[in-house]
Amino acid sequence: MIYTTIEHILVHIPFSPFLLGTLFYWGNLVYRSRNLSSLGRGSMAIALACVTASLTIRWSYSKHLPLSNSYESSMFLSWSLSSMNLFLDRRDQNDWLGAITAPSAMLTHGFATLGLPKEMQQSTMLVPASQSHWLMMHVSMMLLSYATILCGSLLAITLSVAVSETSPDPSVSNNSSTWSFLLGKNCYSYTRLGDCSRNFFYPLSVNIHKADSTQQLDHWSYRIIGLGFPLLTIGILSGAVWANEAWGSYRSWDPKETWAFITWLIYAIHSHTRMTKGWRREGSAIVAALGFSPVRIRYLGVNLLGIGLHSYGWLI
Repeated sequence: MIYTTIEHILVHIPFSPFLLGTLFYWGNLVYRSRNLSSLGRGSMAIALACVTASLTIRWSYSKHLPLSNSYESSMFLSWSLSSMNLFLDRRDQNDWLGAITAPSAMLTHGFATLGLPKEMQQSTMLVPASQSHWLMMHVSMMLLSYATILCGSLLAITLSVAVSETSPDPSVSNNSSTWSFLLGKNCYSYTRLGDCSRNFFYPLSVNIHKADSTQQLDHWSYRIIGLGFPLLTIGILSGAVWANEAWGSYRSWDPKETWAFITWLIYAIHSHTRMTKGWRREGSAIVAALGFSPVRIRYLGVNLLGIGLHSYGWLI
């Protein structure tokens, strides 16, 4: 009983540090302050420590890795985003990485603690299909790939939006024109940004117009997706082996498996065009951004409908 009480306290503490970290990182994009960046990292470190402690406690009394249902998988996804932020930020100071991962971790954590019913947050016995050593391998790899791919895709979307806001000529890139049309913007020239005082992205557009910022977004989007794609591949392959062990078939074209294959195909195209065609910036970013929706559909949409062989885990 004492363990569940401590866990309950720990899982509700991180939301405030996540929120503060988001505000600090966003503020750093506008004001370029090392203090704000340091405060953001400190907030994320506090949140990560609490999430790690809560998952460890849950692991100790449940006797299995906490990856068996929607609540546990969402908590692990939040942990993955926070860990990735702090690890990569220490290797290379990146203004945009924290601005993407902090709100993503906050929303994921909020969904787990506030969006799911209380009964789903309770630890339960594993169903027979999950009582396998492949649980740790498959689910952990898939969730780590979600964290990295979602982060890389969001960086790519940010790059696409920013380039569309600052493109010097609407004929420069059809992709840029498409984003501008979708956003309802008419500002194609950096010199004309002063005419767009109502542009929500104006403060960010001015900063990102610098070549180093644009290259930074492109570089980190590609590197992070390059990390997530092998994880996704390992997760799919281990899931196929687990499926054969549990259901007698490596692939049954379950909706979740189908969307996993679609996601893998999109990022395979992204890697191929990047390495062999030399696509950079807008072209590469558009392909990477296309993978964002399939990941969200696979993680949330399919199982919310309660269909397929994976419905017993609800969001695994």
